[in-house]
Amino acid sequence: MNNTRRTRFLISQSDNRKSKIQNPKWILLATILLATISPARAQQPGKIPRICILSAGTAQLPYIEAFRQALKGLGYVEGKTLLVEWRHAGGKVEQLPALAADCSRIQVDVIVATRTPAIYAAAQATKTIPIVMVGSGDPVAEGIVAGLARPGGNVTGLAMLGPELNGKRLELLKETFPKVSRVALLRGPETRLHILKDIETAARSLRLGLLPVVVGSAPELKRDFEAATKGRAQAILTLSQPFTTEHRTQVLELAAKNRLPAMYERNDFVEAGGLMSYGVNLVDLYRRAAIYVDKILRGTKPADLPVEQPMKFEFIINLKAAKQIGLTIPPNVLVRANRVIK
Repeated sequence: MNNTRRTRFLISQSDNRKSKIQNPKWILLATILLATISPARAQQPGKIPRICILSAGTAQLPYIEAFRQALKGLGYVEGKTLLVEWRHAGGKVEQLPALAADCSRIQVDVIVATRTPAIYAAAQATKTIPIVMVGSGDPVAEGIVAGLARPGGNVTGLAMLGPELNGKRLELLKETFPKVSRVALLRGPETRLHILKDIETAARSLRLGLLPVVVGSAPELKRDFEAATKGRAQAILTLSQPFTTEHRTQVLELAAKNRLPAMYERNDFVEAGGLMSYGVNLVDLYRRAAIYVDKILRGTKPADLPVEQPMKFEFIINLKAAKQIGLTIPPNVLVRANRVIK
């Protein structure tokens, strides 16, 4: 083929390609192909973040629900853009190490541990997976974090100031019932020594006798209350721990049956029929935990997130419970309550 003929052949081929490309049928076909390929590439599954919620009790609604709703508000869709594993000990604290180890084994992106026993178990199970704690009484004293401003390590989250508030709870109990001189302390066997010492110090300053009652078995709970009344206890301070939380209904019923005014840490005890509570707003606490999870999933290291302490506390009184055991709440105490259940 001479140069002239070859040039004409190439021009002809080029014109044919050009005409095909400009042909509407070819344009439509190309569009369909692109539409088929692009979404396939966009839908290639990436790594969906996964979290594990570790609790000494059962699923604690409405607190867990508040946490889930907060995550939803931050743009997470459970089951689609976020996977959630649940590990609950049902009040059996001895199961927590195995459950925490399981959270670590399945390599979740974040462990959300609620209350000190679960937080401690998670911290022992892993030093690499980020842990967001919810409701630790004193994480520094427990050795969970190095400090509040600089937690260090893989643990951060929200403290609850439980131990520090027990003195205030006793003070409110004494102010409401001035004739009370002896208080039964309803606690689990896992209560830390420094917490007991703080409560004993507060009781002495208020000139209150303290009768420790260790609970840990549902069948023996009735006998525990009988021991409190035989020990001349006139009121009860109940620590919010896995056993008392898991057997909340029974605790409330026995307090009413023995006509013992009781102060609780958590507002859900009062909402379920208890007399009084003083503590943090747990729904708000769990909402805040979602923000920590979000920050960590976006790349912030736990060591760079200061532990948050609550600034607001709620004093709640249930007048129905007071009436049930024949008690009158003084007006000066009622006006101090953030909420009164009638």
